[in-house]
Amino acid sequence: MATEGTASMSENTRPRYSRILVKLSGEALMGKADYGIDPAVLKRIAGEIQEITQMGVQVAVVIGGGNIFRGAGLARAGMDRVTADHMGMLATVMNALAMQDALESLGLYARVMSAIRINQVCEDYIRRRAIRHLEKGRVVIFAAGTGNPFFTTDTAASLRAIEIGADVLIKATKVNGVFSDDPVRNPAATRYERITFDKVLADRLNVMDATAIVMCRDNRLPLQVFNLNNSGDLTRLVRGEDVGTIVTYE
Repeated sequence: MATEGTASMSENTRPRYSRILVKLSGEALMGKADYGIDPAVLKRIAGEIQEITQMGVQVAVVIGGGNIFRGAGLARAGMDRVTADHMGMLATVMNALAMQDALESLGLYARVMSAIRINQVCEDYIRRRAIRHLEKGRVVIFAAGTGNPFFTTDTAASLRAIEIGADVLIKATKVNGVFSDDPVRNPAATRYERITFDKVLADRLNVMDATAIVMCRDNRLPLQVFNLNNSGDLTRLVRGEDVGTIVTYE
């Protein structure tokens, strides 16, 4: 898939990365709605992923489930935490299937691989098989987090990116990168073009949960944060343009 135009690609348009993992929150799929999936947002994201695959980049995706169920929130409301987290994992499978359908409607090949066994709707996660799918040009969508309660999909994204040997973990947010403070609450907050994992941890910057950050740092996996609401930014980021913030180990 998407390899025909790669050979003729000039040096100026060659992508910065050859294999990426994109972390999307479930809320990102809602658009302006209060719940569920906005088909227009889903189609736009799928279109940007298509553009990236046409550059010859291998793409993996992890999607959260917060637009349907959020395990931690259900637990705070009184539900058993393990049960709540299992419901959240199933929500990510629903989102992953929706993304698979959106990608396939554009002519891409996509595979959903779940950390919990649900064979009638998607494949089990097997690392070597996931890498083989990527090598064949298929978009791989990892669902059900790590398959364990108490772990976020941020941590699952870090884990899967490390396992498949991704060049970078790309985190989609609602703001254009990492800021010194919440830019919504504090307009004077400044954006970092580049920052270290240690500073993110020391300053308690709200990027990803601490476990995910430590995993990236200890495995020297760069993290790039960008605003998903800016149409085309994901493609520009992969091309090497100055988009968002890059978090590195040094």
